[in-house]
Amino acid sequence: MKPHSILLYEDNQLLSESIQSMLRLNINLKLLGAYENPMQVNSHLESKKPDLLLMDIDMPGMTGIEAVAKVRAVNKDIPILMLTVFDDNQHVFDAICAGASGYLLKKHISAKLFSSIEEVIEGGAPMSPSIARMVLSSMQTKTAVENPYQLTPKEKEVLTSLSKGNSYKMIASEHEISLDTVRSHIRKIYEKLHVHSQTEAVSKAINEKLV
Repeated sequence: MKPHSILLYEDNQLLSESIQSMLRLNINLKLLGAYENPMQVNSHLESKKPDLLLMDIDMPGMTGIEAVAKVRAVNKDIPILMLTVFDDNQHVFDAICAGASGYLLKKHISAKLFSSIEEVIEGGAPMSPSIARMVLSSMQTKTAVENPYQLTPKEKEVLTSLSKGNSYKMIASEHEISLDTVRSHIRKIYEKLHVHSQTEAVSKAINEKLV
């Protein structure tokens, strides 16, 4: 099996050398390069074509969080494992939200480096429960902001049809549902939007960009 190729970004020289030594001892991994900042990360990606990035969060010139965002603008898929001193701070959360695949505490590198690399390469996301909760909470808040009335996908479709001026019969035909189902959806839409007529519902939907 071909070894997984890795690029390392870490500005602490002693830690960087320690990680490099560990990687060289593992026949399943191949270190392609080690850098003290990620300023050239996208050109490294293009020229070296690594399978994985190991990325410190705090670096001079450009932070690991900024580097993750830069990578994700051109490559959505490459696993990026963050290296950090603290596991419950805003930096880690920001890195995950920017597109990091997971992170490894620096104090656990000697014990967990290889298992964490294996986990992200297999599609996993190593992170502590506290950060996982922060990420889930953020996603739920975002969903509530994007869909403040908690309309279901089908209700949104029906509301969109209604906004186009389609009759109940046309909506039923378009979505292959019965007239009674259309009426049921529209009743629920009125309840959720706190309106009492089609005109009010459509006006609210358009003004608040719900459709």
